[in-house]
Amino acid sequence: MEAKPATGTQSRTERSDFRATADPALNEAADRTSEVKLLTYAELYDLWERQQWQTQELDFSRDREDWHQRISPEERFQRMYGLSSFFIGEQKVAEELGPIMRAAPTEDQKIFLCTQIADEARHVRFFERFYREVGVLESDRLSEMLAETSAHLNEKFGALFDGMLKERTDRLSAEPEDAEALVEAVTLYHMVIEGMLALTGQHFIMDFNEREGTLPGFVEGFSNVARDEHRHVAFGSVFLREKAREDDRYKQAIQRTLEQALPLADGVLQPPWAENAGEDFELFGYSLEETRQFAGTCLMRRLKVIGLG
Repeated sequence: MEAKPATGTQSRTERSDFRATADPALNEAADRTSEVKLLTYAELYDLWERQQWQTQELDFSRDREDWHQRISPEERFQRMYGLSSFFIGEQKVAEELGPIMRAAPTEDQKIFLCTQIADEARHVRFFERFYREVGVLESDRLSEMLAETSAHLNEKFGALFDGMLKERTDRLSAEPEDAEALVEAVTLYHMVIEGMLALTGQHFIMDFNEREGTLPGFVEGFSNVARDEHRHVAFGSVFLREKAREDDRYKQAIQRTLEQALPLADGVLQPPWAENAGEDFELFGYSLEETRQFAGTCLMRRLKVIGLG
């Protein structure tokens, strides 16, 4: 299926409910100044209450028809990398949030991170419902679905999630008072995994499906997931801004983590089926360079507001 010219990414990032999160990536002023207003932890919690949604309200009947009748087997295979990255990613980050929440130094931070744990669990259930009701996989149980879909991932994905992220959350489990480990974990989790990889992939996947007129139930639910992620990244932005202003060693921890994580994150952007294509391939109608540019712009805006730009 040949992709049509991009039309929806910019309008989506301008949605009022997305911008309500105060994620710096959605604020063009962050290109010019670090003095961008961010929401407090209490305000982010209140926003979470206002932005509730239910996976059980989504209708996937049209999506099932699209998947089996309108989307070719070759394209289904190519789409599975993006779907698998999110399904496995949501499950892994849901597991790793507990140590981050327990290590957070204030009660307001802990309370917001509890909402994020609930969000990540809902995201896993969203993908489970989509996979089951659309008939994407042969497996039917959640654990079996996760195992089956993991075959579509590449080694860089495992190194980022099972290596870097787990190493830091294991440190926090053993020493929750380790503030540098907490800063590293939030940098990796909120800035790289959610802020760069997840939100970039979400915007392009939704844009592609809207242009092709496919998977409307998935797009509706995935838009809700993206809104949640912008709220999570907004938390990471205010937390890291506070820590960067508190002590230069936390700035160094942020920079150190980014230097280690960004090469892996760049590798996650390239699916296994395109490994021999170099950089001359498109995913969801976008080149690798366009994907990198979108992710890079979002990261640089957030880093500027944190105080590292």
